[in-house]
Amino acid sequence: MRESLINPIDLRLYGIIDPERTGGRDPVELVRQAVSGGATLIQYRDKQGEGRRLVELARALKAALEGSGVPLLINDRVDIALAAGADGVHLGQDDMHPKDARDLLGPHAFIGLTLKTLEQAERMASMPVGYACIGGVFATGSKNSPAPPIGLDGLGKILSRARLAYRGPVGAIAGIDASNAQAVIAAGVDGIAVISALFMATDPRAEARRLRGIVDQTLTSRGDFA
Repeated sequence: MRESLINPIDLRLYGIIDPERTGGRDPVELVRQAVSGGATLIQYRDKQGEGRRLVELARALKAALEGSGVPLLINDRVDIALAAGADGVHLGQDDMHPKDARDLLGPHAFIGLTLKTLEQAERMASMPVGYACIGGVFATGSKNSPAPPIGLDGLGKILSRARLAYRGPVGAIAGIDASNAQAVIAAGVDGIAVISALFMATDPRAEARRLRGIVDQTLTSRGDFA
């Protein structure tokens, strides 16, 4: 049985916490605020951190989410997810293959995959992943990418291909905020992944509440409320 059918995941408001994008504030407290405002999934992403620091912060984030029902995923690093007792990982196309991650993490871990092309969406059909995020929708300062944004048109094309190959939830990432979240959800995805729009906000709790409201209202009007 596909892992996505065993463990459905709620992508409506997917907060990605990166210590480089917090304005110098405590990541753990920011995550608490985001979840209290309506974030449904948290990913810890730290491209600069070393192993011990990554494990320590991942454990602190996991502890902060205890009892909330919101899973913690680790970006790229299967070893950190294992050491910290996280709920799973999010993998890019150049990271560990999802099958290898599944072998290490077991059948109940959440495994997500970034999609940027039609071909990647097609290949996902044979991979043991629980969700996908279509990347590079709009320009963003949170990640350096040589590829131009795909925009809503590109998002729609990749999403259509992904829906043919895969039955699990699909989200969108990159440059998404309150000004364009409605259009992104209206394009057909199941949720939005946000970094700066949430964790660089003056009040992450209020911003999470606003973003979650936009997502839920648009899903309802689409007749596809999660």
